[in-house]
Amino acid sequence: MARTIFSTEKAPSAIGAYSQAVKAGDTVYLSGAIPLVPATMDLVSTDVRAQIVQVFDNLEAVCVEAGGSFEQVVKLTVFLTDLADFPLVNEVMAERFSEPYPARAAIGVASLPRDVAVEVEGVMYLGG
Repeated sequence: MARTIFSTEKAPSAIGAYSQAVKAGDTVYLSGAIPLVPATMDLVSTDVRAQIVQVFDNLEAVCVEAGGSFEQVVKLTVFLTDLADFPLVNEVMAERFSEPYPARAAIGVASLPRDVAVEVEGVMYLGG
């Protein structure tokens, strides 16, 4: 199966051996996005809500580059260093997504790259 790789300067560049997104068939697999400002690769803020907003900004930029939008995201996985921040994820998601919402999992982790509070990965379906 042919794969298409997507990369945009509107999202942080990869910090390792991976692609921002890979399309296989009608499905786009979105790598985990963390709250770095694309232009500087610096953490957006220590404020967790600001980090969550930046993560979704970064993820949305990759969706657009891959020819889609949040409307086509079917699955998200949210990684949080503190599950007490989960209500903030719900709040931001309610602002950025509309029903029907994507399927979602939330996982508490001990740490994330660059000591951020949140990372989100996703799957987008571009088929009919």
